[in-house]
Amino acid sequence: MPLAPQTRAALTMLLAVAAFALMDAGLKHLAASYPPMQVAALRGTASLPFILAWVAASGALPSLWRVRWGLQVFRGLVSVGMIACFAYGLARMPMSTAYTLFFVAPLLITALSVPILGEKVGPRRWTAIVVGMVGVIVVMRPTGEGALSLAALAVVIAAIGYSVSAITVRVLARTDSTASMIVWLLFFLALGAGILAWPDWVPIRRADLWVIVGLGLAGAIGQYALTEAFRVGEASLLAPLEYTGLVWSVLLDLMVWGVLPDPATWTGAGIIVASGLYLLRRERIVHAGDPDPPPPPGTLG
Repeated sequence: MPLAPQTRAALTMLLAVAAFALMDAGLKHLAASYPPMQVAALRGTASLPFILAWVAASGALPSLWRVRWGLQVFRGLVSVGMIACFAYGLARMPMSTAYTLFFVAPLLITALSVPILGEKVGPRRWTAIVVGMVGVIVVMRPTGEGALSLAALAVVIAAIGYSVSAITVRVLARTDSTASMIVWLLFFLALGAGILAWPDWVPIRRADLWVIVGLGLAGAIGQYALTEAFRVGEASLLAPLEYTGLVWSVLLDLMVWGVLPDPATWTGAGIIVASGLYLLRRERIVHAGDPDPPPPPGTLG
């Protein structure tokens, strides 16, 4: 018996989140031995061939050239800093802590949509944003022995970069194809990070080649599954499933690195996730019946 479209979309979304979690585990492994900018370059380079094969198979190659180059380059440069900062943070903290801090991104996207896109955000959503920021403070614990460090700040900066990229996608989606946004993001990530990493490039160890290939494959599978999920399913129903990434990060932390989040991280994660879910619910209510809703995060690369 075939699955209903929404059920199939939800399962595909769960696959995407799991694939991205495996990709991030690969990033964390590599970040322990290579500079953050080199890790960012490897992330873009490793996924690009798989994504190009998918785009070619889908017949979307012609759409790669009809793009707004200025915004594409800007988004690529932002992503260079984003991935480098995230890799720096991953190397110095558990995946679950990094994921918890990074989950502030949906709140930041809503906040940034006001000055950049001119969207209106009501008091309830502003309250959810403020509460989510409190969750970040709980995780970082600036007055105690918490996660407040350059690594934590780097992950928060990465979340800000992701948010700026998401806002850029909302503009690009009006004219550029999904395939072009994914391909050029990875291309500029590989090129920009590669140039910046070259002076301090560390020779890649043979034992890490399989990690790099696996990272690229996982990233490509995650991107394909994410795009397919949002093509079939409703964004408001699928977006909350992104928070299952926290489950995967805890499991990978435990199985690979033998660590678990401390109580404060669990508390902060609960606050941030609850705020994000409430925000998604309010977004769904606000955009009900909107003929031109914001594009799903499946185009974020």
